[in-house]
Amino acid sequence: MFIVFGNFPGYLSFLMFILYSMVFNLKFPIFLISFSFLTRKLGKHRIWIASFCALLSEFFSFQIFPWYWGNLVAGHEKLAQTAEITGVYGLTFLLFTVSYAIFNINPDTLGKLYSNKSERILHLKYFSFPVITFLSFYTVGYILFIKWSNVIPESQKQILMIQPDSPLEFRDGRQFKETMEDLMLRIESLAEKGSAEKKPDLIVLPESGVPFFSAHKIPATTSAFHMSYWERFESLIFLFANKYGSNVFFNEIDASFAKNEISPNALRYYNSSVLYDSNGNRRDSYRKSYLLAFGEYIPLGETFEFLYALSPQTGRFVPGEEQNLITYYKRELNQTPFSKPHLPWKATETLNLDTLKAYYAGNKTESREEGKFLPLICYEVIIPEFVRKFHKSGNPDFIVNVTNDKWYGKSVETFEHLELGRLRSIEFRRWMVRSTSSGTSVFVDHLGRIVNGKFTGQETSEHYSMAVDVIKSPPTFYVLYGNLIAWIFLGFSLIYFIHSVYLSKKKA
Repeated sequence: MFIVFGNFPGYLSFLMFILYSMVFNLKFPIFLISFSFLTRKLGKHRIWIASFCALLSEFFSFQIFPWYWGNLVAGHEKLAQTAEITGVYGLTFLLFTVSYAIFNINPDTLGKLYSNKSERILHLKYFSFPVITFLSFYTVGYILFIKWSNVIPESQKQILMIQPDSPLEFRDGRQFKETMEDLMLRIESLAEKGSAEKKPDLIVLPESGVPFFSAHKIPATTSAFHMSYWERFESLIFLFANKYGSNVFFNEIDASFAKNEISPNALRYYNSSVLYDSNGNRRDSYRKSYLLAFGEYIPLGETFEFLYALSPQTGRFVPGEEQNLITYYKRELNQTPFSKPHLPWKATETLNLDTLKAYYAGNKTESREEGKFLPLICYEVIIPEFVRKFHKSGNPDFIVNVTNDKWYGKSVETFEHLELGRLRSIEFRRWMVRSTSSGTSVFVDHLGRIVNGKFTGQETSEHYSMAVDVIKSPPTFYVLYGNLIAWIFLGFSLIYFIHSVYLSKKKA
């Protein structure tokens, strides 16, 4: 990660990896120390203590790439449904309650259960808590599974994902212009093939689908300090919208000047995703709020400038300030069909954007708001507390997660990323569109299942189209109240443990 993602030298990457491993895996020592301390103090309730300490370690340890023990249960079709109520922390509680009980089974004593009544009673008491816990989770999960399996969607939206296998960077001497031209032509070809199969309501390009550039023509993106606006990029999006009569959602590098000071030092960048409606008009945008340390910024880098000199490939992004939904639109039927031939992207070599807009002036038609979706960029999808913040902006029709996992090559990382994120579909009871630059892209239904078990390949150029169910259910318990149940369990347990220690000291 540090060598490829941050471009640090090997020796420094090794030292940073050791430090990273210690600092961002503190959940293990937190669990072990707290578990050891409480079991010594109480001398009983070891299963309960194990579950309590597991939750404690997850709530109070910081991680750059957050993962949860409960994600190990996320693939179970029935048990995972309880995340609608308890979130991933509830699955952590279930995992530790059951697995710790199994871990403590002594094979030597099992044979005595038939002959020794006191042993049987002791074991029944010991296993009653994990058995009741498991049966409760399974029963609730099964009921929720049946309930949501029978939900009738209000409508369906045809969504086309473009996976272009975009280049990461240009460290190997490749011709930049030639590579970008090939990329744009490849994206155009994929969009044409996908739209020919079924007309899309929404075309989604992934994070860094067209890297390095912006389609937002403003002073900050056209300044001489660092020009990120590329007219031909915006022309491609405009052509897609008009040619296919579709909304287009894509990722770009947006920018602004801090404190209205026009200077190189005041230039700030945003990892941004934006929607163009079917007329090619720029609409809502979302700026990534939860930035990735050592990839999009260096912690304390604004204070200690030399840190960026050590890692020149690390971006200097600033976070967006709000978690907003993206409105998408429905195109009304044009009374007079567009009679001109549609232009290829190659035409933009000689035609500027204003000329394109004039050419497609007769293609304009009325459009109305159709709904809203929840936009997430890259690893924001794996942070449940963060994703919950979007519900303040309304109730989305579905979730769109655009990401770039190419930094890790053909590895298991992209599947881990997916596994950590798909619980959001259960928590919100909404379908998820996971669009990646180089694989693997999938559709996840509102039960957290990979639709049709289909994954796109890794480091391949593909298109993937699917009719996504739009479910108009009210916000779930988890969306409304978050980790309330986990906090209640932690609070009750802490009070009980303190009271038990107090009583034991009083008796002594």
